[in-house]
Amino acid sequence: MKRTNATLALVALGALVAGLSGCATSESVDKKIAESQAKTDKKIEGVETQVEELQTKQKATETKVEQQGQDIQKLSQSAQEALKRAQEAGVLAKGRVVYEQAFTEDRIKFKTGSADLDKNAMEALDEFAAKVKGMGKGFYYEIQGHTDNTGTDEINFQLGDKRAEAVRRYLALKHQFPLPRVVTISYGATMPLEPNKTSKGRAANRRVVIVVLE
Repeated sequence: MKRTNATLALVALGALVAGLSGCATSESVDKKIAESQAKTDKKIEGVETQVEELQTKQKATETKVEQQGQDIQKLSQSAQEALKRAQEAGVLAKGRVVYEQAFTEDRIKFKTGSADLDKNAMEALDEFAAKVKGMGKGFYYEIQGHTDNTGTDEINFQLGDKRAEAVRRYLALKHQFPLPRVVTISYGATMPLEPNKTSKGRAANRRVVIVVLE
C-alpha cells in the first residue's frame, strides 16, 4: 500500500514538473513570436518609409519636369530652337536656357547692309561678357544674327551670319570666350520683332540675340 502511494506521488510530481516545463516552453515561444513580430513590423515600417521617400522624390522630379516644360514655353521661338540644337549636339550639362539677351539698335547698331561693331556695340558686349563670367560657369552660347527685309533672302541670311560672326570674334578675341562653345546662326529676315514697313521697325529687326545655355 505504501509502495502504491509512493508511486502515485512520483507520477503526480512528474506531471507537475511536465506542466511547469510546458508553461516555460510556451512562454519562451510566445516571447520569440513577439520578438519576431516586432522585427517584421520594423522591417515593414522601414519599407514603407522607403516607398514614401521614393514617392516624394518622384513627385519632385515630375514637378521639376513640368516646370521645365512651362519655362521652355515662355522662351522665345529662337531660344527654344537654340536649346533643341544644343541638346541634339550633346553639348549641354543640364539642358536648359540660362537666359537670352537681344542687342538691338539701342546697344548694337548695325547700319543697313553692315556687320561692323561700333564703340557702343563693343561696350554692350563688354557688359555681357562681364555678366556671364561673373557667374563662374562654363556656358554654351548661340549667337543669332537677324536682319530687316531690305535685299534678297540670300543677302539677308549672309548678312545675319556676318553680324553673328562679328560678335563671336569680338567675344573670343577680347574676352577669351572658348570658340568651340560659341556657335552662330543666321535667321536673316525670317523672324522680325517689328513690321518692316517703317524705318523704326527695320532698325529693331537689325539685331543680334545671344542665347546662353548650360
